[in-house]
This record gives sequence, C-alpha cells and structure tokens, in this order.
Amino acid sequence: MSGPSRNNQYDDRVLYQGDPWVRLDTLPRLLAEGWRRTLGEGGVVTVVRTPFQWAMGSPVIEIETGGYMGDVGLYVPQVQLAEALELLGFDPEEAGGEAG
Repeated sequence: MSGPSRNNQYDDRVLYQGDPWVRLDTLPRLLAEGWRRTLGEGGVVTVVRTPFQWAMGSPVIEIETGGYMGDVGLYVPQVQLAEALELLGFDPEEAGGEAG
C-alpha cells in the first residue's frame, strides 16, 4: 500500500486547539469516517476538517441527514502520526511520517 496523498486544498500541518496536527489525507467523508473509526479503536485521536468547520466527533446526524459528504481533511496530532500510519497499514518511513 502506498502512502496517503498530499495533493489537495487542506494544509498538511495546522495548529488545532494549540497543538500541531498533521493531515493524513484528503478523502470522501464516508471513507474518512471509516479511517477515524480504525484510528480511534487503536487509540489515535482524529479531527476532520470540512470546508465549513472542524469536527472532533463523528457527527452521525450530519451524515444521516445528508450533510457535507465531499472531500475532507483527516488530521491526527503530530505526536501520533507514525502510530496512525501503522494502524492504517502505511509505512511511516515511505509516507514521510514523523514521530514528532
């Protein structure tokens, strides 16, 4: 499996709630929510950025009611980047991951 893509409208690195976060990828909302579940089960914190807002939790009601389902940025804390990549089956070295 190759590493996450880096070509999109969202910044690769951001400050969110005072901490550095790294974008894993930009992908359709439903796929991002699936990755979030996998990461959450592995103990990695995630946040999704839509063109309109940041979403720390998975807003099931938004998904069920047909809220924004386009491409979103999926972010993890920089200190959990290597762990997140491993949970998703990527090689942190090949994907350019940094442990912090």
